[in-house]
Amino acid sequence: MDTQKIASRLDRAGSARITVFGDFALDKYLYIDPARDEPSVETGLTAYQVDRKRCSAGAAGTIVNNLRALGAKVLCVGAIGNDGEGSELIQCLEKVGADASRFVWTEDMLTSTYVKPMRLQPDGSYQEMNRLDFRNFHEPSMDTQKKLIANLEDALDQSDAVIVLDQFVQRNMGTVTDFLRGELGRLAGANSKKIFYADSRAFASEYRNMIVKCNNYEFMALKGGDGDPEDEEAICRQARRLEADGSCTYVVTRGSRGMMVFARGGMRSVPAFPVSGPVDIVGAGDAASAGLVLGLVLGLDMEEAATLACCASSITIQQLGTTGTAGAAQVKERLHETLREESR
Repeated sequence: MDTQKIASRLDRAGSARITVFGDFALDKYLYIDPARDEPSVETGLTAYQVDRKRCSAGAAGTIVNNLRALGAKVLCVGAIGNDGEGSELIQCLEKVGADASRFVWTEDMLTSTYVKPMRLQPDGSYQEMNRLDFRNFHEPSMDTQKKLIANLEDALDQSDAVIVLDQFVQRNMGTVTDFLRGELGRLAGANSKKIFYADSRAFASEYRNMIVKCNNYEFMALKGGDGDPEDEEAICRQARRLEADGSCTYVVTRGSRGMMVFARGGMRSVPAFPVSGPVDIVGAGDAASAGLVLGLVLGLDMEEAATLACCASSITIQQLGTTGTAGAAQVKERLHETLREESR
């Protein structure tokens, strides 16, 4: 693999314009010092005192963070509630330099939020307590869904690629619904010169005319599949079964085993970048999505783009206790390290 070519293409990342569409969330960390606990006058229960908080964009926002760290221009399209969490999410996205002007603000949804209370431990570290999730357990209104498509069509005119993040496994209980999957397939088919890419945990087989990514366990569960997710031959059989009635390229991530890419009846296996020491895999798939799509926009072929994706995710998994990002300089250095190892 020509890692020098991949690294040099990153110098052009500033020319790439990528729209991220779908399920955005706010990650809100609340830091609690037990020395400040006090009883509630009203209930007698312990009232935990939060003395600081840290917010970041999660879910589709993690893809945005990685694209911006790599240098790409990013446009965001999603739905958020008319609430404080929505305002905080917009602030997080604008802080990293993303264009957040195409969000649909709505009264019929909450802003998806993961509230993570962090309690100070005697050794100075923080331990996460029970998480509080703000979730939507009903389908967005059709008015909201149509506004989302209209905003995506507006962003598409200025974009080289669209990344869809389909986060939730409950049908029609997030931003990306059955109706929107159909509309996304229509737009992808009508804009064949644009790159469309979807990352979906539960509905990957329902996309059309685009690149679809999921991990090996999610992939094997599609359409009632029951093969061994660790068996490469079983994954290939599942890909043939899905390709028979679809129009998508499938990217299957396999953790430390890298990626398998299925396109036009063929398969390419791309190895992971080796890392040592403890790892934290949270956000690795989002870093991979950012790297792969950016690579394709910059003119890399699918195997080269998948190598860039594996490189980016190898950097984020070494960032412990946080949803990491892989910056362009870090990616270039790791690619150059690989080149030096291969030349020995």
